[in-house]
Amino acid sequence: MPVRSRSRSLAAAAALLCTLALAAAPAAVAAEPDEYVALGDSYAAGNGTGWPDLSLSCYRSSLAYAPLIAKARPNTSLRFRACSGAETGDVTGGQTAALSAGTDFVTVSIGGNDVGFADLILSCVNTWDEPLCRSTVAKVDARIDGQLPARLDATYADIRARAPQATVMVIGYPKPFGTNVSCGQASGVNSREAPLLNGVAAHLDAVVRDRATAAGFTYLDPVPSFTGHDVCAATPFVWGKKAGVLDIYHPTRAGYRDGFLPLVRAVMG
Repeated sequence: MPVRSRSRSLAAAAALLCTLALAAAPAAVAAEPDEYVALGDSYAAGNGTGWPDLSLSCYRSSLAYAPLIAKARPNTSLRFRACSGAETGDVTGGQTAALSAGTDFVTVSIGGNDVGFADLILSCVNTWDEPLCRSTVAKVDARIDGQLPARLDATYADIRARAPQATVMVIGYPKPFGTNVSCGQASGVNSREAPLLNGVAAHLDAVVRDRATAAGFTYLDPVPSFTGHDVCAATPFVWGKKAGVLDIYHPTRAGYRDGFLPLVRAVMG
Protein backbone atom coordinates (compact mmCIF):
# COMPACT_ATOMS: atom_id res chain seq x y z
CA MET A 1 0.00 0.00 0.00
CA PRO A 2 1.35 3.45 -0.88
CA VAL A 3 2.61 5.45 2.08
CA ARG A 4 0.09 8.24 1.49
CA SER A 5 -2.87 5.83 1.38
CA ARG A 6 -1.61 4.07 4.51
CA SER A 7 -1.42 7.44 6.35
CA ARG A 8 -4.96 8.31 5.33
CA SER A 9 -6.22 4.95 6.55
CA LEU A 10 -4.48 5.33 9.91
CA ALA A 11 -5.92 8.83 10.32
CA ALA A 12 -9.40 7.59 9.53
CA ALA A 13 -9.05 4.74 12.01
CA ALA A 14 -7.88 7.12 14.74
CA ALA A 15 -10.82 9.42 14.11
CA LEU A 16 -13.20 6.45 14.29
CA LEU A 17 -11.71 5.30 17.60
CA CYS A 18 -12.09 8.81 19.05
CA THR A 19 -15.73 8.93 17.95
CA LEU A 20 -16.45 5.54 19.51
CA ALA A 21 -14.71 6.53 22.73
CA LEU A 22 -16.74 9.70 23.03
CA ALA A 23 -19.95 7.81 22.37
CA ALA A 24 -19.13 5.25 25.04
CA ALA A 25 -18.12 7.82 27.67
CA PRO A 26 -20.85 8.69 30.20
CA ALA A 27 -22.44 12.08 29.83
CA ALA A 28 -20.85 14.78 31.94
CA VAL A 29 -22.67 15.13 35.23
CA ALA A 30 -23.83 18.68 35.85
CA ALA A 31 -22.78 20.14 39.18
CA GLU A 32 -25.55 20.13 41.72
CA PRO A 33 -26.78 23.62 42.56
CA ASP A 34 -25.96 25.16 45.91
CA GLU A 35 -29.00 24.87 48.16
CA TYR A 36 -29.74 28.22 49.82
CA VAL A 37 -32.47 28.56 52.46
CA ALA A 38 -33.58 32.06 53.54
CA LEU A 39 -35.29 32.23 56.94
CA GLY A 40 -36.53 35.04 59.12
CA ASP A 41 -38.89 37.95 59.54
CA SER A 42 -39.97 40.99 57.53
CA TYR A 43 -36.40 42.24 57.11
CA ALA A 44 -35.67 39.07 55.15
CA ALA A 45 -39.08 38.62 53.51
CA GLY A 46 -39.11 41.96 51.72
CA ASN A 47 -41.25 44.44 53.64
CA GLY A 48 -40.42 47.89 52.35
CA THR A 49 -40.10 46.88 48.71
CA GLY A 50 -43.76 47.58 48.02
CA TRP A 51 -43.78 44.41 45.92
CA PRO A 52 -44.98 41.24 47.76
CA ASP A 53 -45.24 39.28 44.53
CA LEU A 54 -44.13 35.88 45.88
CA SER A 55 -46.47 35.72 48.88
CA LEU A 56 -48.96 38.36 49.93
CA SER A 57 -49.59 36.83 53.36
CA CYS A 58 -45.86 36.69 54.19
CA TYR A 59 -44.92 39.72 52.10
CA ARG A 60 -42.27 37.71 50.30
CA SER A 61 -40.80 39.79 47.52
CA SER A 62 -38.62 38.97 44.55
CA LEU A 63 -36.84 42.24 45.38
CA ALA A 64 -35.66 41.01 48.80
CA TYR A 65 -31.99 40.09 49.05
CA ALA A 66 -32.43 36.29 48.95
CA PRO A 67 -34.24 36.11 45.56
CA LEU A 68 -31.88 38.74 44.15
CA ILE A 69 -28.91 36.60 45.20
CA ALA A 70 -30.42 33.42 43.77
CA LYS A 71 -31.09 35.19 40.48
CA ALA A 72 -27.62 36.69 40.19
CA ARG A 73 -25.55 33.82 41.62
CA PRO A 74 -24.91 30.95 39.17
CA ASN A 75 -26.15 27.49 40.09
CA THR A 76 -28.09 28.51 43.20
CA SER A 77 -31.39 26.94 44.28
CA LEU A 78 -33.40 29.04 46.75
CA ARG A 79 -35.92 27.93 49.35
CA PHE A 80 -37.43 31.20 50.52
CA ARG A 81 -39.26 30.78 53.84
CA ALA A 82 -38.91 34.17 55.55
CA CYS A 83 -42.24 35.68 56.54
CA SER A 84 -43.38 39.09 57.71
CA GLY A 85 -44.18 39.14 61.42
CA ALA A 86 -42.22 35.99 62.18
CA GLU A 87 -40.79 35.35 65.62
CA THR A 88 -38.24 32.74 66.65
CA GLY A 89 -41.06 30.25 67.29
CA ASP A 90 -42.25 30.64 63.70
CA VAL A 91 -38.78 29.82 62.43
CA THR A 92 -38.47 26.64 64.49
CA GLY A 93 -42.16 25.85 64.10
CA GLY A 94 -42.21 25.75 60.33
CA GLN A 95 -39.51 27.60 58.42
CA THR A 96 -36.64 25.29 59.35
CA ALA A 97 -38.49 22.35 57.79
CA ALA A 98 -36.96 23.59 54.52
CA LEU A 99 -33.48 22.72 55.79
CA SER A 100 -31.73 19.42 55.16
CA ALA A 101 -28.37 17.71 55.36
CA GLY A 102 -27.80 18.94 51.82
CA THR A 103 -28.34 22.62 52.60
CA ASP A 104 -25.26 24.66 51.71
CA PHE A 105 -26.15 28.18 52.83
CA VAL A 106 -28.63 29.65 55.31
CA THR A 107 -29.50 33.25 56.07
CA VAL A 108 -31.65 34.21 59.03
CA SER A 109 -32.87 37.55 60.37
CA ILE A 110 -34.95 37.09 63.53
CA GLY A 111 -35.49 38.52 66.99
CA GLY A 112 -37.05 41.93 66.40
CA ASN A 113 -40.64 40.75 66.67
CA ASP A 114 -39.88 38.68 69.77
CA VAL A 115 -39.03 41.83 71.69
CA GLY A 116 -41.80 44.02 70.24
CA PHE A 117 -39.75 46.23 67.93
CA ALA A 118 -42.86 47.15 65.91
CA ASP A 119 -44.65 48.32 69.05
CA LEU A 120 -41.59 50.38 69.89
CA ILE A 121 -41.69 52.21 66.57
CA LEU A 122 -45.41 52.91 66.89
CA SER A 123 -44.93 54.22 70.43
CA CYS A 124 -42.25 56.65 69.33
CA VAL A 125 -43.76 58.19 66.19
CA ASN A 126 -45.65 60.80 68.22
CA THR A 127 -43.33 63.56 69.36
CA TRP A 128 -45.91 64.75 71.88
CA ASP A 129 -45.73 61.48 73.84
CA GLU A 130 -42.04 61.13 74.56
CA PRO A 131 -42.67 59.49 77.97
CA LEU A 132 -44.49 56.64 76.20
CA CYS A 133 -41.54 56.21 73.85
CA ARG A 134 -39.07 56.09 76.73
CA SER A 135 -41.13 53.60 78.74
CA THR A 136 -41.51 51.33 75.69
CA VAL A 137 -37.77 51.49 75.07
CA ALA A 138 -37.19 50.31 78.64
CA LYS A 139 -39.60 47.39 78.19
CA VAL A 140 -38.01 46.31 74.90
CA ASP A 141 -34.51 46.54 76.36
CA ALA A 142 -35.62 44.32 79.24
CA ARG A 143 -36.98 41.71 76.81
CA ILE A 144 -33.77 41.78 74.78
CA ASP A 145 -31.75 40.85 77.84
CA GLY A 146 -34.26 38.65 79.65
CA GLN A 147 -36.05 36.68 76.94
CA LEU A 148 -34.23 36.87 73.63
CA PRO A 149 -30.96 34.98 74.29
CA ALA A 150 -32.66 31.68 75.12
CA ARG A 151 -35.01 32.00 72.15
CA LEU A 152 -32.14 32.67 69.77
CA ASP A 153 -30.14 29.77 71.19
CA ALA A 154 -33.04 27.40 70.57
CA THR A 155 -33.53 28.72 67.04
CA TYR A 156 -29.86 28.47 66.10
CA ALA A 157 -29.62 24.97 67.59
CA ASP A 158 -32.56 23.85 65.43
CA ILE A 159 -30.95 25.31 62.32
CA ARG A 160 -27.66 23.55 63.01
CA ALA A 161 -29.34 20.22 63.76
CA ARG A 162 -31.27 20.30 60.49
CA ALA A 163 -28.45 21.67 58.32
CA PRO A 164 -25.25 20.34 59.90
CA GLN A 165 -22.97 21.20 56.97
CA ALA A 166 -24.40 24.59 56.05
CA THR A 167 -22.73 27.97 56.25
CA VAL A 168 -25.19 29.92 58.40
CA MET A 169 -25.29 33.72 58.22
CA VAL A 170 -27.18 35.64 60.90
CA ILE A 171 -28.06 39.14 59.73
CA GLY A 172 -28.51 42.03 62.14
CA TYR A 173 -30.80 45.06 61.97
CA PRO A 174 -29.79 48.49 60.64
CA LYS A 175 -30.14 51.72 62.59
CA PRO A 176 -32.88 53.82 60.97
CA PHE A 177 -31.77 57.32 61.95
CA GLY A 178 -28.86 59.62 61.31
CA THR A 179 -28.16 62.97 62.93
CA ASN A 180 -30.83 64.75 60.87
CA VAL A 181 -34.46 63.94 61.69
CA SER A 182 -36.02 67.06 60.18
CA CYS A 183 -37.25 65.39 56.97
CA GLY A 184 -40.79 64.24 56.30
CA GLN A 185 -39.75 60.57 56.46
CA ALA A 186 -38.75 61.05 60.12
CA SER A 187 -41.95 62.90 60.95
CA GLY A 188 -43.12 61.96 64.45
CA VAL A 189 -39.68 61.07 65.82
CA ASN A 190 -37.77 63.90 67.45
CA SER A 191 -34.05 64.43 67.99
CA ARG A 192 -34.23 62.89 71.47
CA GLU A 193 -36.23 59.81 70.46
CA ALA A 194 -34.12 58.93 67.41
CA PRO A 195 -31.03 58.04 69.48
CA LEU A 196 -33.22 55.95 71.76
CA LEU A 197 -34.48 53.92 68.80
CA ASN A 198 -30.99 53.57 67.35
CA GLY A 199 -29.83 52.44 70.78
CA VAL A 200 -32.42 49.68 70.91
CA ALA A 201 -31.35 48.50 67.45
CA ALA A 202 -27.72 48.43 68.61
CA HIS A 203 -28.70 46.54 71.78
CA LEU A 204 -30.68 44.00 69.76
CA ASP A 205 -27.79 43.54 67.34
CA ALA A 206 -25.32 43.02 70.18
CA VAL A 207 -27.35 40.14 71.62
CA VAL A 208 -27.99 38.61 68.18
CA ARG A 209 -24.27 38.80 67.39
CA ASP A 210 -23.32 37.27 70.74
CA ARG A 211 -25.66 34.28 70.39
CA ALA A 212 -24.82 33.77 66.70
CA THR A 213 -21.12 33.70 67.54
CA ALA A 214 -21.75 31.25 70.38
CA ALA A 215 -23.55 28.98 67.91
CA GLY A 216 -20.59 29.06 65.54
CA PHE A 217 -22.49 31.07 62.92
CA THR A 218 -21.33 34.03 60.85
CA TYR A 219 -22.80 37.35 61.99
CA LEU A 220 -23.31 39.97 59.28
CA ASP A 221 -23.46 43.56 60.53
CA PRO A 222 -25.56 45.79 58.26
CA VAL A 223 -24.79 49.03 60.12
CA PRO A 224 -21.69 50.03 58.09
CA SER A 225 -23.51 49.44 54.80
CA PHE A 226 -26.56 51.42 55.93
CA THR A 227 -24.62 54.32 57.48
CA GLY A 228 -25.23 57.46 55.43
CA HIS A 229 -28.45 55.97 54.08
CA ASP A 230 -30.79 56.72 57.00
CA VAL A 231 -34.43 57.76 56.61
CA CYS A 232 -33.48 61.38 55.84
CA ALA A 233 -30.57 60.62 53.49
CA ALA A 234 -30.61 61.45 49.79
CA THR A 235 -30.63 57.71 49.06
CA PRO A 236 -32.32 56.07 52.04
CA PHE A 237 -31.86 52.36 52.65
CA VAL A 238 -34.65 52.44 55.25
CA TRP A 239 -38.10 53.95 55.02
CA GLY A 240 -39.41 56.21 57.73
CA LYS A 241 -43.00 57.38 57.72
CA LYS A 242 -44.82 55.72 54.84
CA ALA A 243 -48.42 55.22 53.73
CA GLY A 244 -48.11 51.43 53.79
CA VAL A 245 -47.99 50.45 57.45
CA LEU A 246 -46.23 47.18 56.58
CA ASP A 247 -43.37 49.12 54.99
CA ILE A 248 -42.57 51.75 57.63
CA TYR A 249 -39.07 51.49 59.08
CA HIS A 250 -38.17 48.63 56.78
CA PRO A 251 -35.48 48.52 54.08
CA THR A 252 -36.09 50.23 50.77
CA ARG A 253 -35.41 48.38 47.53
CA ALA A 254 -31.96 49.97 47.55
CA GLY A 255 -31.48 48.74 51.12
CA TYR A 256 -32.05 45.14 50.11
CA ARG A 257 -30.03 45.42 46.90
CA ASP A 258 -27.12 47.60 48.01
CA GLY A 259 -27.20 47.14 51.78
CA PHE A 260 -27.96 43.51 52.58
CA LEU A 261 -27.12 41.71 49.34
CA PRO A 262 -23.37 42.57 49.23
CA LEU A 263 -22.95 41.35 52.82
CA VAL A 264 -24.34 37.93 51.95
CA ARG A 265 -22.53 37.66 48.62
CA ALA A 266 -19.24 38.39 50.36
CA VAL A 267 -19.71 35.10 52.20
CA MET A 268 -21.44 33.03 49.52
CA GLY A 269 -19.29 34.25 46.66
